[in-house]
Amino acid sequence: MLKWILILLVVAAVASLLGFPALAGVAATGARLLIGIVLVLFLLMILGVYAIT
Repeated sequence: MLKWILILLVVAAVASLLGFPALAGVAATGARLLIGIVLVLFLLMILGVYAIT
């Protein structure tokens, strides 16, 4: 999933430099959504480990 985040961030940066603001916005929003999912999963994993111990 981290690979997809990096790909979307690169696509957003390149699209922004080439003058495609709509594509850059979509790619950045997708990356932001995936970052949120990763953070939630990470926090659930950490809290689960603490709850078990």
